[in-house]
This record gives sequence, structure tokens and C-alpha cells, in this order.
Amino acid sequence: MATVPPSPTHPGDTAGGTLRHAHWWQRTWVRYGALSTLLALSGLVILALVREQTGTEGFLVGLGLAVLPVPLLIAAFRWLDRVEPGPWPNLLFAFAWGACAAALIAIVANSFATRWIATATADPSGADTLGATVIAPIVEESAKAAAVLLVFLFRRRDFSGIVDGVVIAGVTATGFAFTENILYLGTAFGTDQLTGDRGIASVTAATFFVRVIMSPFAHPLFTVLTGIGFGVAALSADRQHLRRVLLPLSGLLLAMGMHAVWNGSSTFGEYGFFAVYAAFMVPAFGLLTWLVIWTRQRELKTVREELPAYAVAGWLTPAEPYALGSMRARRMARGYARRHGGRPAARAVAQYEAYATSLAFLRHRGRRGRAGADFVVRERELLHELWHRRAVARPALDHAARATAPPVAVTVPPWPVYGAYGYPTAPAHPGYPGYPAIPYPAYNPYRS
Repeated sequence: MATVPPSPTHPGDTAGGTLRHAHWWQRTWVRYGALSTLLALSGLVILALVREQTGTEGFLVGLGLAVLPVPLLIAAFRWLDRVEPGPWPNLLFAFAWGACAAALIAIVANSFATRWIATATADPSGADTLGATVIAPIVEESAKAAAVLLVFLFRRRDFSGIVDGVVIAGVTATGFAFTENILYLGTAFGTDQLTGDRGIASVTAATFFVRVIMSPFAHPLFTVLTGIGFGVAALSADRQHLRRVLLPLSGLLLAMGMHAVWNGSSTFGEYGFFAVYAAFMVPAFGLLTWLVIWTRQRELKTVREELPAYAVAGWLTPAEPYALGSMRARRMARGYARRHGGRPAARAVAQYEAYATSLAFLRHRGRRGRAGADFVVRERELLHELWHRRAVARPALDHAARATAPPVAVTVPPWPVYGAYGYPTAPAHPGYPGYPAIPYPAYNPYRS
């Protein structure tokens, strides 16, 4: 009897028959080229518009100040996405869409709508208030939601739950806020140049404090509500069409409502901004942060519960479900691989962890009747990727499992034992020096 499962046939292989040639507009490079061109043109136009409003010196000052919170926000969203890291191209697209396309749509649409209202009502002040509290939330949140929708439709395999929606939405909003902050900070600097204000009393310092220090999370917080709607829709079965439409729309409406309250805080009196910030924004931020972290822990639990089935079938070792379900063990496995095999080995282990997580989520959706028609094909693809990386990843994950597993009391049986889990002691891996040829210590790999 075979001791290991055979490597599955790659789904790209075809047996009998030929594949139809796609039309030129359906080719991947054509779509990527068109999208890249669109974003590049949007970036050039938005750059020219912002520079025209702020001046060259104001633009450079605004750029230098606006970039400060970006690395911290991106790092926070990447941390949330560590269980099943999404591909970098998706994040680059989301940031570029927010900074270029969404910002351009917002500037053009907001300006046009505000001017039209001011002309129609002959009340410029009322038009500005209406534009900030009604028009801007609708336009800006819709423009940012378009990025989440595109990833949801065309990168469906990378969009499997709430965390994916939160990350894509948050990164898109981070890019949008980056461009908007350049405009506001550059304009404030230009005002200070005219009035001669300097230091803490300047408009630039006040704008920097409000937009960068107090509320760098404002735009991400709004758009994350849209991302949660798309994330819950991604967890729904394909046949639940109404649910998959209403949930994203509900999230978008909530994002617009929160955005409107935030923009309208200045009309609530002298301390309206601080009242809304303390009574509304901070609690909402805390609640959403708790929800995302709780969802992240649920994902790790799903990994620990679903992968043992593949360990029983022989695709994984018995220790791997525990190691893959612990962020500490994952980090330790990558470090072990880097010490013994260099950066390529650490990269292979990270890829192994990502594919195994995707496999656990796929099985979880399948057991709940929410998997798509390509369940079998996708499962084979993931198993194929795991099988090609097993020689490097298994020793590292086994080491991490032994190092992080809690001690468990063991009663020595009166009969001879031929190795941990009833299997013979595994020999050392010749292609992976440093892995000790010793049996696993006794522990419970599924204890959380």
C-alpha cells in the first residue's frame, strides 16, 4: 500500500480536445495593460490638478507630510492579512485606484456638483455645506467601493471573507486619503505663505494635527464598512444572489452615512468635531478593530479544524494543522527555514502556509455548501502547490510545532512503540540539513 498520496494532475493539463483561443481583449496582458494605462493617466491628471491648486512648493510640502501615515496604515492592514496573505498586485491596484482614479473622480464630481448647486440656489455657503455632507460622501465612497467591487469580481479566488474585504477597502481608502491630504496640506501651506503664519499657530500645523495625527484612520474606517459587506457576501453561496447584492450595498450606505456625520461635525457647533470624534468615531474604530481581530482568530481556528482531514489522508503531517493554525508557529517556521535554507526556503515556507490556509478555507466553504463549481479543480491546484514545497516546508513546520506545542502528560504504555503517532521514526531529510532525525515529542497538536 502506498504510504503517500500521488501528486495530483495539474488542472492546466488537458486530456483530449483543444482549448479555444481567447479573443484579444480577453487576454490577461491586454486587461492589465488597459488597467495600468487608466491608472497612470488618472495619476497624471490628479497630479496636475493638485499641483495647480497648491503650487509646486505647497505640493512638495503636502506630499512630504501626507506620506507619513501611509506606511503605518499599510503595515496594519498587512498584519490583519497575515493568516492568508493576499497577492501584492491586488494591494498595489487598490492603493493606486484610491490615490489616482477615486481621487480624480471625487475632485471632478464634487467640484461640478457644488458649483451646480451654488448656481441653482444662489447660495455658495449652503452649496459648500451640502457638498461636504451629502455629495462628497456619496461620490467618494462610491469611487472607493469600485476598487473593492473589481477585486471581488475579477479576483474572486483572492477574496474569500471579511478580512479580505477589509484589507482591500482599507488600502484603497489609504491611497485616497494620501492624495486628499496632499491637497489639504498643500493648500494650508499656501495660506500660511500668504498670511505669514509659522509654527504651531499655522494652518498647516492645525491641518496636519487633525488629518494626520487625530484621524489618519477616518477614510479607511468608512470604506472598511463597504469591505465588510463584500466580505460577508463572499461567504455566501453562489445561489444567494439577493444576499450577495444587498450586503455590499448595505455596507456602502453605512460608509456613506458615517462619512456624512464626520464631514458634518463642523456644523454641530464649536465643539461638534470633538464630540463626534469622541462619541462616534473612536467607539466605531474600536468596534471594527475588535471585529476584524476576532475574524482573524476565527480564521486560524478554521485552519486547525479543517486541515486534519488532509493529514489523515497523508497530504500533511500530523503536526502541521497545529503549526499552520498558530501565527507564532508560522513565524518560527519561516525563521527556521531562513536559517537553514536562506531566503528562498523562507519564501517557500511562506507560500506553503498561504496555500494550506486557502485549502482550509476552501474545505470549510465546501462543507457548508458555499463552494463554487470549481471546488475539485481548486483543491487539486492547492494540493499540487503544497506537494511541490513539502521537502522544505515540512521540516520547518515540524520544528515550529515541537517548539510551540504545550506540554501534555503522557503515560508510557506497557507495549513497545515504534515512533510518535504510531509511525516509525522519520529519517533526516537529506536535502534539508539541520532537521534532526528524532521522533516527535508527545503533545496535543490541536490544543488551542
